[in-house]
Amino acid sequence: MANFIKKLVENDKKELKRLDKMAQKVEAYEEEMAALADEQLQAKTEEFRERAAAGESLDDMLYEVFAVCREAAKRVLGLFPFHVQIMGGIVLHNGDVPEMRTGEGKTLTATMPVYLNAISGKGVHVVTVNEYLTTRDATEMGELYNWLGLTVGLNLNSKSPEEKREAYNCDITYSTSAELGFDYLRDNMVTRYEDMVQRPLNYALVDEVDSILIDEARTPLIISGQAEGSSALYYRADQFAKTLLGREDYEEGDDYKIDLQSKTISLTDEGIDKAERFFDIENLYDMENVALTHFVDNALRANYIMLHDIDYMVDDQQEVLIIDQFTGRTMPGRRYSDGLHQAIEAKEGVPIQDESKTMASITIQNYFRMYKKLSGMTGTAKTEEEEFREIYNIQIIPIPTNRPIRRVDHPDLLYPTLEAKLNAVLDDVKKRHAEGQPILIGTVAVETSEIISKKLVAAKIPHEVLNAKNHFREAQIIMNAGQQGAVTIATNMAGRGTDIKLGPGVKEHPNPEYQGLAVIGTERHESRRIDNQLRGRSGRQGDAGVSQFYLSLEDDLMKRFGSERVSAFLDRMRISGDDAVIKSGLITRQIEGSQKRVEGNNYDSRKQVLQYDDVIREQREVIYAQRHEVIVATEDMTPALYGMFKRTIDRQVDGHAATGDLQEEANLLNLYETVENTMLSADIFNIDDLRGKSPQEIKDFLFEKVKEHYATQMERLGDKERQIDFQRAVILRVVDNNWSEHIDHLDQMRQSVGLRGYAQNNPIVEYQEESHKMFNNMIGAIEFEVTRLMMKAQIHPQTAVQEQAPRVTVTASQENLTNVGQASAEGIDFSKVGRNDMCPCGSGKKYKNCHGRVHTA
Repeated sequence: MANFIKKLVENDKKELKRLDKMAQKVEAYEEEMAALADEQLQAKTEEFRERAAAGESLDDMLYEVFAVCREAAKRVLGLFPFHVQIMGGIVLHNGDVPEMRTGEGKTLTATMPVYLNAISGKGVHVVTVNEYLTTRDATEMGELYNWLGLTVGLNLNSKSPEEKREAYNCDITYSTSAELGFDYLRDNMVTRYEDMVQRPLNYALVDEVDSILIDEARTPLIISGQAEGSSALYYRADQFAKTLLGREDYEEGDDYKIDLQSKTISLTDEGIDKAERFFDIENLYDMENVALTHFVDNALRANYIMLHDIDYMVDDQQEVLIIDQFTGRTMPGRRYSDGLHQAIEAKEGVPIQDESKTMASITIQNYFRMYKKLSGMTGTAKTEEEEFREIYNIQIIPIPTNRPIRRVDHPDLLYPTLEAKLNAVLDDVKKRHAEGQPILIGTVAVETSEIISKKLVAAKIPHEVLNAKNHFREAQIIMNAGQQGAVTIATNMAGRGTDIKLGPGVKEHPNPEYQGLAVIGTERHESRRIDNQLRGRSGRQGDAGVSQFYLSLEDDLMKRFGSERVSAFLDRMRISGDDAVIKSGLITRQIEGSQKRVEGNNYDSRKQVLQYDDVIREQREVIYAQRHEVIVATEDMTPALYGMFKRTIDRQVDGHAATGDLQEEANLLNLYETVENTMLSADIFNIDDLRGKSPQEIKDFLFEKVKEHYATQMERLGDKERQIDFQRAVILRVVDNNWSEHIDHLDQMRQSVGLRGYAQNNPIVEYQEESHKMFNNMIGAIEFEVTRLMMKAQIHPQTAVQEQAPRVTVTASQENLTNVGQASAEGIDFSKVGRNDMCPCGSGKKYKNCHGRVHTA
């Protein structure tokens, strides 16, 4: 370990020497740039763009570009980047993280690599921890970039899609990490290319990179479904469903038709007409009524497919409980997905519960790893160097300070009780406040900050409190925290990104102990990095300062990881009274050891989140890439659809052929009924067309018939543009429904495989294997459903109103999202079919959700 650390230190020294030489080359341009008139300096941007377009690399232009930006900053902002800031800027351009202490001018450092990478025209994203800093930096630094001829965009949560698109099309875009990630997910949910807002991800420069890429990485970004205020539509759709007339055995004139074998239900033409009168619309299946059809489909299933006391029951608390079809027991906490549960609640007249459903998700890690180049800035990243290297392939390069650090960091003081510790803090604050020294008191919890505030009020010491309850005043409070006599209480390093500048008289105190800002920590955080951030608020740019941490054996970290040796100190301290205080290297080592253990646990947690997301990352990229192709399509998608049709036919024929000779009448009848239910009606083909043919001949015959019927469907739609719109709408609907269900299933599976870890199975490996099977099944289900909808859609050509979309009837099904019908299974051997395999009946469903239910019962 010692040799490894020594090697790292040596590598850092070599890298700093290299950076020092490169910074000198930038400084060599100083006189040349200073001699240019404003117009000449501004004209350099266009010159750089032309050189980049001609093939010159950004690396080759770095020295001159940095020098131009440096001179422009002096003229526009009145700030001239130091030598060490140039070094930091080079590290950022290289896609690494320069560790620069608080007050070393990270925001100014970033202007040089941002300007350089913006020249390419591919976009630079500057990422901050909150929207206040996003707005502030975009405004302040935007003045420089605009002067240099670059455009600057501001991406906020409140912006409209049009405003976001404009912001992303700028040379430089400022945004929070969450907004970037959510915009990426939303872009992959739109149905029109023109509704997308982001460009391809090019270069991201992340401010406070440890906070965003480490701390925020524990929680993935998730977009959940369920439209607001939808309860009324559930009730309305239920009212409509209850007006329909029909029976299990369909007769002419019924409003709906039920397929008992597949447990599917669809409206007849009479039912569609009744729906259009009931909801006062012209076309139930117009594209603008897609949401309404979803509610109607669920209401049909709830009223005529789902049976009370068989599929579900209602308990005394008016809650709808699913009945396990295998055990007959209720399953509390489980709910049908995609609105079916709510439709049953409307049917039964019980309160409708809102249900959030994951529509899209991604981890912070996997979002930022999609950028071609990623870099970031912080003053405290060295403690997380391994994680940056392993997860993001980023190196941490410590950059020397512009001036020597004069802050004095006193050893920790340990007290036996919380009350004794807080009294000691109060005494220290009184003493320093009397000398006029500005004081920043850091707390881990809001509760602690309020206790200290009450003590300060009692002591008549004016102060400001900065915590989650008044975060809107964050910048103002932090900016005044360096004034003479100021006392500020901040929870969990609130105020990062805003410098505490010392006011008049603070540096001139005759006693060095009272010069500069005093930082008082009331507890050690579980992360050393957070403690270092608090300390780093003092001693900026060579200013004097002091830091002191006060601890007690009742602190959370001490209680969680305190050892017997520390407890022995407690016994001795009680002998000498509660006011006793300990200064000991053992205590410091014990605390740092505890922090390392917590950091290790947190890293393992983040790594596990990433490992699971890595499994579906490739799946997500496949789905999003195919989805993008559909959205941007301007040509007929028939060739791609033919491929889906052919694979669907092959699966159905192969599934039946694998379980019995298709020359036998019973097996052939099963196949015929499956095809008739899912693709071709009896007026298009009959069973005699299949007799005497080999499986391959049957495939070829069915494929030709499917193509013929598809051509008829397209003719009914009319012009090519309408055909493409219809193709796009069907594919996107099926893909989105199946993908969101797939994500839900993966989430459930992740929880189940986690339990298998207790049985000595590797949950990640099991998750990988099962998710791969599920993904392949989903692709099969998508192709099946697209084929079914294309073949079975009732398309009524419009004559009077050409602008209106053709009427398309989509059959509602028991399966909430995939809408896959169940084929006949008579004569099929299911004995060797796996639970997650495609059902050999050809339905397109997984066996466990199709005939697996029947054969397991």
